[in-house]
Amino acid sequence: QVAAGNSSEVRGEQLLRQVEDIIAISGKARVHLIGHSHGGPTIRYVASVRPDLVASATSVGGVNRGSAVADLLQEIAPEGSLRRLFIVSVADALAGLIDLLSGGGYQQDTVAALNSLTTTGALAFNAAHPQGVPSDCGDGAHIVNGVRYYSWSGTAQLTNALDPSDLMLAATSLVFSEPNDGLVGQCSTHLGKVIRSDYQQNHLDEVNQFLGLTAPFATDPVSLYRQHANRLKNLGL
Repeated sequence: QVAAGNSSEVRGEQLLRQVEDIIAISGKARVHLIGHSHGGPTIRYVASVRPDLVASATSVGGVNRGSAVADLLQEIAPEGSLRRLFIVSVADALAGLIDLLSGGGYQQDTVAALNSLTTTGALAFNAAHPQGVPSDCGDGAHIVNGVRYYSWSGTAQLTNALDPSDLMLAATSLVFSEPNDGLVGQCSTHLGKVIRSDYQQNHLDEVNQFLGLTAPFATDPVSLYRQHANRLKNLGL
């Protein structure tokens, strides 16, 4: 449970405190972390600062090199502009609603979140926490400091005619010059061992949203998590 809108570092510290609690309560030595979207850098922070507590870190549609959508928002709504004030107000309200519904009780800072998700913000974060990040559009280091790094993602936008969120993701996909899931470019999602980065899934399909309305004949997103749990189990983790 982390803030819906805040920097990767703040969210990472919030997650780290919970990881420490889980380990203390369960008596287990390490945890497996899976993070979607901004959750990718969030779990990477924990794996970077406390690798002794983490067995694996898996990024799903993770914003590991920034997002062209975040870059565009920074460009069209510069600091101090009325447009920026409007976007931040709406984003803070949405983040607050998500936090309220999930019972988090965290302070929201969507400006910090946006800064973390830009290409510039992601590069600065990667300089401090480089583990698993590839130098090109391929795989990154698979095992760093005893932590296994994995990733997967999709490159589709319109996957189900009944899903109203598909139209939004189709629109945001137009700002990219590479295959993308509507919010994150394919190369940005790569981390550690890339399981696959071209599933017929958009950014919300990757976590079985909206209401599970994913592509009818594509890989079921839920099955990917089951397969990954088995993958880790078979490694003795």
